[in-house]
Amino acid sequence: MIELGAGVGLPAVIASGAGAEVTATDHYQAALDFVRYNSRVNLRGHGPRVRLLDWHAPEAGGLGGFDLVLAADVLYEARNVQVLADLIPALLAPGGELLLADPRRKDTAEFLEKMLERGFRCSTEEHAVLSGNAEVLVLVHRLSGD
Repeated sequence: MIELGAGVGLPAVIASGAGAEVTATDHYQAALDFVRYNSRVNLRGHGPRVRLLDWHAPEAGGLGGFDLVLAADVLYEARNVQVLADLIPALLAPGGELLLADPRRKDTAEFLEKMLERGFRCSTEEHAVLSGNAEVLVLVHRLSGD
């Protein structure tokens, strides 16, 4: 599995701790340093592989064939919609899935439409997450290809 925009790498570290083979990616080296740190502290050094990945590069950086792509809050800029719609199919193995956690970003609908046009199927679940005293609704989109 691969995590896009890993940040501190929580999903990648948890999945790796559960025995999954994970590659955590981000555009920023500092984010990958956080993933390494979290792996060292929480998994005693055993953790996901880390790799720089620029979504705006013309290819997926030689990556591909993943059964699962994890992405959380990656559609915070409109310019990411087309880039991710091109990148994700290149990363997925046939029959692979994308799990996209989305805090209702305005450009998500356009991204989902582009993925449906590419033949992906989508199901969505809504989850309430506590943030201080407020409840934030997060959508989790599961997209699967053929």
